[in-house]
Amino acid sequence: MARNTIGDVISRIRTQAKGTKQDAVMTDRVIYSFVLKHAKWLMKREDAKNKLMVFSSAMSTMDYVELVEIDKVEACCTGLSSDCTIKRTKDKLPVFMQGYFGPLIRTISSIDGSEELQPTLPTIYIGIAKSKNFRFNKVKYYWYLNDYLYFPNLEWDAVRIEGIFEDDISKWTCAPDSCIHRSNQPFNVPDYLLAELESNVIKDLVGMAQMPPDLSNDKENINR
Repeated sequence: MARNTIGDVISRIRTQAKGTKQDAVMTDRVIYSFVLKHAKWLMKREDAKNKLMVFSSAMSTMDYVELVEIDKVEACCTGLSSDCTIKRTKDKLPVFMQGYFGPLIRTISSIDGSEELQPTLPTIYIGIAKSKNFRFNKVKYYWYLNDYLYFPNLEWDAVRIEGIFEDDISKWTCAPDSCIHRSNQPFNVPDYLLAELESNVIKDLVGMAQMPPDLSNDKENINR
């Protein structure tokens, strides 16, 4: 079954709300702003129920995200030993959709997908690294901080990221001259949430359309 695109969702909402593309209120941009508003809290609610990560159709993948070596201070790991190296995604990542437990990241792995990394926090990793048996620990870790991913003691040049994004990630996944228009990109919200999402967006749009015009800039003083 084909995935819904952003344009599909906007078109259905406009039809149900009986708006047209020329309506001053119900532009694509306005409709999508309400779509995002309701998608965010619905996804957070479902993540709290541990329901989202099983939906592969909601996931997008960046297959090759380049890493660079950086200073431990930037990675918030000044408590690590001097021989510890830290790598970071070279560029800031697109905005993830936020779940109940943080950004909706399903997997961070090697580019061939054969090895997965485990999420942690800088303070927790410092504790792990200082434990007596750490030299036997073969787990690879990462943490998310200020729109970057950080990787202690990782030798890879790049990683593969799978998650649910709020931002357009086309520049990470295709050449600039072949990228898909935003409206034709997949809408990364599971199908079972669409009816509830669209119903809430329509209520917002109808309510906004029924609001009286703002007379504050009218030349005539309404108190006369």
